[in-house]
Amino acid sequence: MKLSDEIVQFFKKQGPVIVSTVDEKGYPHNSCKGIIELTRSGKVYIIDLYKKKTYENLKRRMQIAITSVDEHRFKGYCLKGRASIITGRKLTPRLLKAWDKKINNRIFQRIIRNIHGEKGHQQHPEALLPKPEYLIVMKIKEVIDLTPQHIKG
Repeated sequence: MKLSDEIVQFFKKQGPVIVSTVDEKGYPHNSCKGIIELTRSGKVYIIDLYKKKTYENLKRRMQIAITSVDEHRFKGYCLKGRASIITGRKLTPRLLKAWDKKINNRIFQRIIRNIHGEKGHQQHPEALLPKPEYLIVMKIKEVIDLTPQHIKG
């Protein structure tokens, strides 16, 4: 599925997104994850650091949804599709470097906010995150625009 520049740019500006999978009982499981890359051709690369519920759910059932909203602009999207899991040598240096860059940027932004007196976490939790062991690659099958119709104009 081809994505518009608007959707690609929207997700590039967002921080963490909500990733939804289906657990062993058929219930939704939601988790906060970071997008590494989103392509116009409809692929999303997501780092999952903990290899827990999301990982187990995807091994059993590859359906996945990613949701993000911009509360200030009252705009959002849900991307639905199928996922695959990439481990080991298939974790390319380019994608791992993109992850490092994203983490470094988050630490930098936290420092700037702290300097400006905004209250937040006393430490820099991003610096304590483990190194990625696997990557989720999602092939988008459907895009749902969450923006209310009356706001779209």
